Amino acid sequence: MSDKPKVPAVEGWFTMDEASPHLIGSQCSKCKSYYFPKQSLFCRNPECDSEEFDEVELSNRGKIWSYTNNCYKPPAPYIQVTDPFEPFALAGVQLEKEGMIILGMLSDGVTVEDVKVGQEAELVLGTLFEDDECEKLVWKWKPIAG
Repeated sequence: MSDKPKVPAVEGWFTMDEASPHLIGSQCSKCKSYYFPKQSLFCRNPECDSEEFDEVELSNRGKIWSYTNNCYKPPAPYIQVTDPFEPFALAGVQLEKEGMIILGMLSDGVTVEDVKVGQEAELVLGTLFEDDECEKLVWKWKPIAG
């Protein structure tokens, strides 16, 4: 862990509250459908014609819906931080309140052997990569033992 400033890898997609981070989404003012990333043009619900949205912090807990190992180096703009490339685990987590499934990396040190479908997970912030100026952070899913 460095002393460099921590900044989001994607501005405006999540809060930088390390104790209780949240993804930032939107909710249709009319039908109450949730979206991530934020929706601002039109509601994608085919039964709704609204163009008005409220910015909302989405649930930061949910249940693991699916998971996998990423065993190949992703294409650009992915930045490889280890040489050789080290596989990492991904999970789709169904948010408690919203019911939507959000894909993200599993927290550092967690492998597919450490998780199971239906297990609770919480949103955490983790380093994606560092450059000369700062640490670039993303959201990750941390399984909750239970």
